Amino acid sequence: MALTLLRGMRTPISFRSNTGLFFTVLRPRLARFTTRAESAQATEAKAAAKSIQLATKEAAEQKTQGFEAIIGIETHVQLSTVTKAFCSCPYNYGSQPNTTICPTCMGHPGTLPVLNEKVVECAVKLGLALNCEISMTSKFDRKQYFYPDLPKGYQISQFDIPIAKKGYVDLDLPVEFGGGHRKFGITRVHMEEDAGKLLHSESGSYSQVDLNRAGVPLLEIVSEPDMRTGIEAAEYGAELQRIVRYLGVSNGNMQEGSLRCDVNVSVRPVGQSEFGTKVEIKNMNSFSEINRAIDYEISRQILLHKEGQADQIVQETRLWDESSQKTFTMRKKEGLADYRYFPEPDLPEVVLTTDYIDEISKSLPELPEAKRRRYENMGLSMQDVLFLANDDNVAHFFDSTLEHGADAKLACNWIMGDIAAYLKNEKLSIDETKLTPLELSELIASIKNGTISGKIGKEILVELISKGGTVKGVIEEKDLVQIADPAEIEAMVDKVIAENPKQLEQYRAGKTKLQGFFAGQVMKASKGKANPVLLNKILGEKLNAN
Repeated sequence: MALTLLRGMRTPISFRSNTGLFFTVLRPRLARFTTRAESAQATEAKAAAKSIQLATKEAAEQKTQGFEAIIGIETHVQLSTVTKAFCSCPYNYGSQPNTTICPTCMGHPGTLPVLNEKVVECAVKLGLALNCEISMTSKFDRKQYFYPDLPKGYQISQFDIPIAKKGYVDLDLPVEFGGGHRKFGITRVHMEEDAGKLLHSESGSYSQVDLNRAGVPLLEIVSEPDMRTGIEAAEYGAELQRIVRYLGVSNGNMQEGSLRCDVNVSVRPVGQSEFGTKVEIKNMNSFSEINRAIDYEISRQILLHKEGQADQIVQETRLWDESSQKTFTMRKKEGLADYRYFPEPDLPEVVLTTDYIDEISKSLPELPEAKRRRYENMGLSMQDVLFLANDDNVAHFFDSTLEHGADAKLACNWIMGDIAAYLKNEKLSIDETKLTPLELSELIASIKNGTISGKIGKEILVELISKGGTVKGVIEEKDLVQIADPAEIEAMVDKVIAENPKQLEQYRAGKTKLQGFFAGQVMKASKGKANPVLLNKILGEKLNAN
């Protein structure tokens, strides 16, 4: 197991405040930021004569313009541990402000951090999943900076010896974006704690500090600058989300802040070895927003290069504004921040053993990349592969269906088609329905052996998803067994033809599409139970008879 020396005292401490909130007046800072942001928006609104569509088009055609983009991403993943990183406080998203705090996560003098061993386990899991080298010995450091939601005045993080480094991630781009396999480098993965949160008043005259999030464990994943387009960066972020969900170390919900991506973008002339001036982009709440923000920023920088204004590209942090589909300046960066890192004196080194790492390695589930390759070897299309492997629950359901003997392509078609449509309409996940893999395999088998038709199968599927039960039970209860007796079908065909002499005359005069009309009438008479193959064979013979 991990040889970590955990020290400090855990004693029951009752803490209450009259309001549950801490106030800090930030009028000057907010006023400067608001003025700067509004000024930047106004300036850029006047200068931007190009439409969003043209900007996106230019980004997509950047190679033909003689420029290439260099993109790297810093991703923060909030871990799904029961307690915080260095104290016993729980963290529940959406809790009332300042209700899950203690003197340790509030930074009170005299308190000591106690490392949560689960954080180390999650870090090793993710490091292995990202093909990283695991540091047998790593340490924590203090990252010094002041902000009202950082009560200690520093953040416990890892600086020069992260727990994992030198990894990579494999992924496949969506078919609609050209497809293709990509491999992006991972510089490092390190452990750290989150800061609190500022709740700004509507007037902007003051802010309230919520420390519930202070001390929540994070893993920061720093990529190599290997990405070149917005879609590559978005898919990189989506792959990280899939991995942390497969591992169970985080729910990866961007809307809750459980997965946050800060993107660094620069452009340079093709053939130039030096990187251009780097711009950081924040405030993106979905992968599609990451794609659009990067494409806009690339086109903005290329336009400045083409107009001879490359010196206007400065190192800064810009915010993505979804409503205007633009980035605007949040703050300039005069130089690299001096965080005055030094080793955390209240926490010992984290020392791992080979046995501990091997034990975690053996416990890892099949990861998205391995699953995609396995599905691809089954003969499934890349579109099928990406859909199935995107969600661990869907992939597990698919695999379980195959274990019950279902054909891979047929099972995939049902999951991607009718089942996916139902889930989307009802806003459910596949594990929230009453359909089981066994019954889906039974449904597929019943259609394949001719017991029921495909149309009846769709009706049964809805019943199974919403109410549960068995395929055999629904067939017997509703008398849905397919009619496969040629004599019975022939009798129904003769009756339909006799009742529609006008349509028969038109068919024989050349309107052969009317065969569908006759088939529909027979299916209606049989309540959808007539074997369609047998029906069309008999109907064709009857309609074309002299």
